[in-house]
Amino acid sequence: MANHNFKSFVCIAVLLCNSPSQIVFFRRHGVTRNSSIPRELRQQIRAGVIQGQTSGMAPGFVQANLAILPKDWADDFLAFCHVNPKSCPVIGMTKPGDPYLPMLGEDLDLRSDLPGYYVWENGERVQETTDISSLWRDDLVGFAIGCSFSFEHALMDAGIKLRHIEEGRNVAIFRSNIACTPGGRFQGSMVVSMRSMTPADAIRAIQICTRFPNVHGAPVHFGDPAAIGIADLNKPDYGDVVEVRPGEVPVFWACGVTPQAVLQTSKPPFCITHAPGSMLITDLRISEISLF
Repeated sequence: MANHNFKSFVCIAVLLCNSPSQIVFFRRHGVTRNSSIPRELRQQIRAGVIQGQTSGMAPGFVQANLAILPKDWADDFLAFCHVNPKSCPVIGMTKPGDPYLPMLGEDLDLRSDLPGYYVWENGERVQETTDISSLWRDDLVGFAIGCSFSFEHALMDAGIKLRHIEEGRNVAIFRSNIACTPGGRFQGSMVVSMRSMTPADAIRAIQICTRFPNVHGAPVHFGDPAAIGIADLNKPDYGDVVEVRPGEVPVFWACGVTPQAVLQTSKPPFCITHAPGSMLITDLRISEISLF
């Protein structure tokens, strides 16, 4: 990057490993961050006032998937994310035992600020809860992974209708046959989220989402779902059924539920994730992570 361009960035860097490619830059565009909306939403989630999925909430702010693993599995998971940035773009990582990510939000607590959590043991889901404070341990490392809910407001600003938001639903989420690159002890296939739109809107969505690689970026496929191993759009593996009407095509994005599918194969002894659709709402504006 040219020096004069670099100076135009006011950056916060999350150093995730020794490779410079694993530094996530957030640029400010000269905008003062106003975090009152996401902070108030997190407080309502923490109090149990808001439950369920978070699609459409805090327009213009970044939402994140969550994965929490013991320290002795964290390096392997980071390696998996490093080689699968499309499905697992890490935007924040805690120190062992620390449930806070202050760079992503004021008073943000990973133990209580998501509407729903899944608890896993040896690859099996054993519990669903709205608070994991009693499960927190000194060896746990939290990963915030960018979520496609973050760019939905940008799509709607461009006039692209999103039916799941209009109907108050979660997106439809499917296991695909797109293989992830193995990393450490983790391997498996990509999970994808689906939004239905006209072909013209699908092309526009590709153009818009290319700007946001830290929240999955451009779609990985649109058109025939069978081409990526999806047999029936009316039977999502996670989330809700979203109708694809005549004249529309299904558009598929890499999804941050991928770690949940992968951990079922890799079977770490203990893991906590977000419940699909129940995201961490951060103070980051989507403009701060836009490439242009």
